[in-house]
Amino acid sequence: MDAARLGTVCRALRIKKRWRQIDLARKANVTRSDVSRIERGKALELRGETVDRVVTALGGRVGFYVTWQGGELDRLLNARHSALHESVARFFAGLAGWVIAPEVSYSIRGERGIIDILAWHAPTRTLLVLELKTEIVDVNDLMGRVDQKRRLAATVARDRGWIAARVAVWVIVGDSAMNRRRVRNHASTLRSAFPSDGRSIHGWLHNPDVAMRCVSFWANAPDERTNQGVATVRRIRRPKPSEARG
Repeated sequence: MDAARLGTVCRALRIKKRWRQIDLARKANVTRSDVSRIERGKALELRGETVDRVVTALGGRVGFYVTWQGGELDRLLNARHSALHESVARFFAGLAGWVIAPEVSYSIRGERGIIDILAWHAPTRTLLVLELKTEIVDVNDLMGRVDQKRRLAATVARDRGWIAARVAVWVIVGDSAMNRRRVRNHASTLRSAFPSDGRSIHGWLHNPDVAMRCVSFWANAPDERTNQGVATVRRIRRPKPSEARG
């Protein structure tokens, strides 16, 4: 986050709304001093929640952008995604009845995107949309994008001669402490959108008779430095009552 630019933007938006700093502070439920520090380019001295409240009150949204060694960060992230993609593809190569198409792009009525893996089970005419996530960043954005791909998948598959009787979704999340924490924080929301988990996916893959919606962790995905075998699927558990209260 560029704190100086954020301060300039917040001040410009506040003035556009004809608010004083104290007006913005009241709207955001923070102190006037917090607003002043943000506008003076000192947002990094404050809690992220405070900055988010101020920006949200102004009608904006906080975004973070990380740079690292020039373009090396993009290479690193792409390598991790490619490694997860390769691991999942190997897994499907050993499943009878399934064929996959990687990186399937679409543009339908102004909606554009790429399906990480589109899998087809001809015996049951089941289409499976696989969304691969090395990192969980925005849960709402994830659910929106996956829903779009699910809606359009049958149309996309028709060009390949795959006439689907049902469309299923499997969101595969790279297993890491950070991803587990983020999933745990949004467990109820994710479970509502994706009721099934890793406990049921193996059985379903051998008999895909319903339009399943699943999210699960994918453990031990290989990276560009290793030559590990197929990863394992792990379930995402519901939070315990004590965790939910926390």
